[in-house]
Amino acid sequence: MGKVHLGLLAAAGAMLAAGFATTTLAADDKMYRSDDRNSGYTYLTPQSKAMQDEDISNPGMIWVDEGAALYEKVDGEAGKSCKACHGKAEVAMKGVATTFPKYDDNIKKIKNIETQVNMCRKKHMKAKPWKYESSQLLAMTVFIRHQSRGMPMNVSVDGPAVKFFQDGEKFFNQRRGSLDLACKHCHQDHAGKKARANLLTQGQTNGFPTYRLKWQKVGSTHRRFRGCNKNVRATPYKYASDEYMNLELYVAWRGRGLPVETPAVRN
Repeated sequence: MGKVHLGLLAAAGAMLAAGFATTTLAADDKMYRSDDRNSGYTYLTPQSKAMQDEDISNPGMIWVDEGAALYEKVDGEAGKSCKACHGKAEVAMKGVATTFPKYDDNIKKIKNIETQVNMCRKKHMKAKPWKYESSQLLAMTVFIRHQSRGMPMNVSVDGPAVKFFQDGEKFFNQRRGSLDLACKHCHQDHAGKKARANLLTQGQTNGFPTYRLKWQKVGSTHRRFRGCNKNVRATPYKYASDEYMNLELYVAWRGRGLPVETPAVRN
């Protein structure tokens, strides 16, 4: 094993053993908590909380507006818009985000909202699917999830979803990369503590797609998964991979009861 690899492992071990400092969470963030589950909002600075709290200052609201326009836009050979089939979004899409991702019997695996949007585009609108992480797919996903803002996450992990849920749980607990770390080491074992300058959260996804200050734009859950994999020096999976779909289901279940915040603001 090379010196660089050994050095990374040693640094990771030292960080896990003694490199964490506990941070106290604000006591007035009750609506962003459920039992022992804490939204990423509870770990934000007061400035970032204020940015999320006011729609006029929340930069993610730009994607809500873009998604609203796309929802009503006619596209594809069928000459349809999303609204043509579903009607008013504030009615038809209310509560939808709380149940995704979910098992789909047609594809025999887990789908998220991004997948559902593209399935509708191909089947009902006869339109080309949008590329994952494209501005259009992000905007539509943000807009749909925004209709459920404030409602508690409640994904199903029963029946045919069980196997995929278990695979997602396995992924969450499996060590990977040259740092030999699993998702659980940061987001379960040491959430609320600082690893050097970084404040670790529980890794909840109830606010995604989220406006991340580091990105200076909105990004999907799978973009965050890929970033975490890179942080532990592991090769990331592709967007919309089965591995990330299963992980998204498991992480959404971890955040059951937490309110949908999309578009959330994160550091």
